[in-house]
Amino acid sequence: MLEAHDVRISMDGKGCYQDNIFVERLWRSVKYKCVYLKAFEDGVHLRGELKRYFTWFNKERPHQGLDDATPDEVYFDQPLI
Repeated sequence: MLEAHDVRISMDGKGCYQDNIFVERLWRSVKYKCVYLKAFEDGVHLRGELKRYFTWFNKERPHQGLDDATPDEVYFDQPLI
């Protein structure tokens, strides 16, 4: 199915920084701006805080790499093809 739509599958291999740099940066941000700042009562509390963080991160926080737009503005405000 991927080949039929001309999608190239990444085969860079384990440990390739290019594959992981964005995810690693995201999780660093999550840890330092959410997880490490709070004492969670349990997994339910942690899950709720992570949901709030990601909602803020995607809907409200401007991203310099996206010309100060939010990810939701960039990825969801596009015309359907």
